[in-house]
Amino acid sequence: MLMGVAGQPLLAETLAERMAPCLACHGETGQSDTPETPSLGGQPAPYLLIQLYLFREKQRVVEIMNEMTKGFTDDDLRAFSDQLSKLPPPKPPGDTPDEARTQNGRMLITQHRCNNCHDLNLAGRESVPHIANQREDYLAKTLREYKSNVRHGYDAVMADVLTPITDAQILDLAYSIARFR
Repeated sequence: MLMGVAGQPLLAETLAERMAPCLACHGETGQSDTPETPSLGGQPAPYLLIQLYLFREKQRVVEIMNEMTKGFTDDDLRAFSDQLSKLPPPKPPGDTPDEARTQNGRMLITQHRCNNCHDLNLAGRESVPHIANQREDYLAKTLREYKSNVRHGYDAVMADVLTPITDAQILDLAYSIARFR
């Protein structure tokens, strides 16, 4: 506990104050405008909790996130996860989608059964992330990391699913998922 003048305890920051640095990159409304930084709005709280835990314990290494979470307690992780999950899910970009890329991406989603884990509307569930309308650049980066085993999931499913997928297909997948309606 921090002590102020005359030994009086200082008030702890509110959750909103503590979350401000998170939302600076991940978006105040849960939709990120920061390149290669995920939107967190609409993510399932259990998924967010697991990711924050992995960052804190450095089992998922992203330097800025490891640094941001290093002093968090388990209760902090739960509070952040619960609050972030209440933000609205991201919206698709306002551009006119390229139908060929969208259809190719949809075919890949079906062929590789993305909806088996991520749900029919790609909104995720429990420990599986919401991927619909996620940032396209973040999706492409993440899919490439899973494919090359730079990023590890809870198991080898993502690496296995992505093994036969080419980089051009990853780009179409990311394009289509980012514009999922």
